[in-house]
Amino acid sequence: MSSSPAPFLPTTREEMKKLNWDELDILIISGDCYVDHPSFGAAIIGRLLEHRGYKVGIIAQPDWKTPESLKVMGTPRVGIGVTSGNMDSMVNIYTAGRRMRRDDMFSENGLTGNRPPHALVVYAQLARQAFPGKPVLTGGLEASLRRVAHYDYWQDKIRPSMLLDTKCDIMVYGMGERPTPEAFDRMRDGKPLDGIRGTARLLGKKAALEFDKTGYVELPSYEEILNNKDALMTETKLVEANMNYYSASGLIQQYGDRLLVIEPPAEPLSSKELDEVHELPYARKPHPRYKGRIPAFDAIADSIQAVRGCPGGCAFCGLVAHQGRTVMSRSEESIVREAEYISNRPGFKGTISDVGGAAGNIFGSTYDTEKCKKCHRVSCLFPKPCPSYKCDGQAMVHLLRTLRKMPKVRHLYVNSGIRLDLCLRQKELLYELIAHHVSGHMKVAPEHLHPQVMKLMRKGTPEEFFEFMREFERISKECGLEQYLIPLFISNFPGCTGKEMKTVDDFLNKHHWSLQQVQDYIPLPMTMGAAMYYTGKAPDGTEIEVNRGLAERRAQIHVLKKRRTPFHGKKR
Repeated sequence: MSSSPAPFLPTTREEMKKLNWDELDILIISGDCYVDHPSFGAAIIGRLLEHRGYKVGIIAQPDWKTPESLKVMGTPRVGIGVTSGNMDSMVNIYTAGRRMRRDDMFSENGLTGNRPPHALVVYAQLARQAFPGKPVLTGGLEASLRRVAHYDYWQDKIRPSMLLDTKCDIMVYGMGERPTPEAFDRMRDGKPLDGIRGTARLLGKKAALEFDKTGYVELPSYEEILNNKDALMTETKLVEANMNYYSASGLIQQYGDRLLVIEPPAEPLSSKELDEVHELPYARKPHPRYKGRIPAFDAIADSIQAVRGCPGGCAFCGLVAHQGRTVMSRSEESIVREAEYISNRPGFKGTISDVGGAAGNIFGSTYDTEKCKKCHRVSCLFPKPCPSYKCDGQAMVHLLRTLRKMPKVRHLYVNSGIRLDLCLRQKELLYELIAHHVSGHMKVAPEHLHPQVMKLMRKGTPEEFFEFMREFERISKECGLEQYLIPLFISNFPGCTGKEMKTVDDFLNKHHWSLQQVQDYIPLPMTMGAAMYYTGKAPDGTEIEVNRGLAERRAQIHVLKKRRTPFHGKKR
C-alpha cells in the first residue's frame, strides 16, 4: 500500500517506477484527459482511493480499438474503475442536430475523436478483454443517467440499463465518494457486492428468483417499456420520486429472467467531508504529458466549486440524477484556503472567475431533515418553494465579503448562473452580486417566457424574470455600473410550438436583445424532459406537441440563432 500521495497518479510504467510501485491496486479508465483537479470526477475518485491506501493509476482516453492500450501498467491487483468522463459521451460527441461536435472541451486542444460513442460500454468491455477475471466497476455521469432502461435521443430508441451492455460487476451512480471505496474494499476482501447504497447490479436468473423484493419499488420491465411508450413516463416518475436519500426506496427492473437491482441513493457528504474531498492532494493542473490546452480546465482553473447538488429539479437537466437534490456546501474556511492557493499560484492575474456550483446563490442551503425523510418531491423550488428548504443568502454574502478582502484578489465573479426564483427572495445577496460580482455580463436562465412551457420545464414564471431585469437595471444604475444580462433560452422543448416560441421572439424584438448563448433542447437520458419527448405527453398524461426531426426543429432554432452576435448582452 502507498504511504504518501503521488505528485500525479501514474499513467505509465515509468511513473510507477518513480513511486517504487511494482503493481497497481486499482486502474481507473477515463474518457477525459487526466486533469488532477477536484472538478474532474476521475481525479476525485482516484485521490480518494489513494487516500484509502490504494495504489491507483489512470489511463485517460485509451485507444478503444485494442485491449492492449489498457495493459501499459500491468494487471491491477484489486479491480478496474471505468468512467466515460465528466459528460455523457453522446452529449460530448453529438449536437442536438445529431451532428458531430467541432470540439471536445475535455480533450487536448479541444480535438475530437478521442473517445467512442457510449464510451462507458466500450471501455468496460475493453477492460473485460484486457483483464479476464478482474472485477470491473463503472461510474460517472453516464452511468448515473443510464442506470435504468432509457431513451437514447441520438439512436432514437430505448436502450437497456448500461449494466447489461457493460457487463460490469457493479455500477456506481451519483458522485460516488461513499460507494466506490466500499465496493473496492469488498473486491479486495473477496466479499459480496450487494446492498451498497448508491450502486446497481444485474442479477442472473437464479439470483433474480431468490432475491427478496421487500422494500424495493418495481419499475416497468424493459420489455414493457419497449412495447408501451407510456411505461417510460411511469418509470421516470418512480425514479424521480426515489432520488431523495432520506426517503428513497431501492428500485428493481426486470430484463427477461434477469433482475436489475438499484440500491437507494448514498448519503450526501457532510460539509466537513466535502471539504476533505476538495482538499485531497491534487496537483490541480493537467498531467504534464499534455503540451496543449485542455479547454475544460482553462474554464475552471481560477474558479471555486462551493456547492454540490441542486434544489431545482428542472425537467431538462440531468444534474439531480447525478449530484442529487440535496445541496451540500463546503465550509467558508475551506473555500478561503482554496482561494488563497489560487491567488498565490504563479501567473495569477487577480481574478477568481467563479464561486458557485449548479447555481451561484444556493450556497448555505439548509433543510428540515425530519420533513425531508417523508418527501418525494422532485424539486425544492417548483411548483412552489418548499418551506423545509431554506436559503436566505446570508452565508453567501458573508463568504463573498470575506473573499473580497483577500489582498491578491482584485476581481471576484459569480459566473455559475443563479436561480431567479430564489434570488428574488435573497435581497441582500441580490444587491451584493449585482454591485460587486458581475464581470460586465451576468448569466441568467429563464429558459423560456411562455408560462405553460416554463411549467413543463419546472421553471419559475416570466414575471420573475421581468422583476429580476428591473432589479438588475436599478441596482446597476444605482452603483454607476454599465453591465448586461446574458439570458439563456431553450428552443424545441416538448410542448413548445411556434406559438409559444413567438413569446420569446416578441420579447427579444421588443428589447432589441442580442444573445451570447443559444441552446436547442437535447433529451438527456432518464430526465422527465426525455420522457415527455419520447411519449409526446406531459407528466399528467396530457398530449403535447413535440418537434422531432431537424426539419421540424429548424424554425425555433432560427428564432434564437438569428440573434446570436459577437456582442454580449443587451444592445444600446
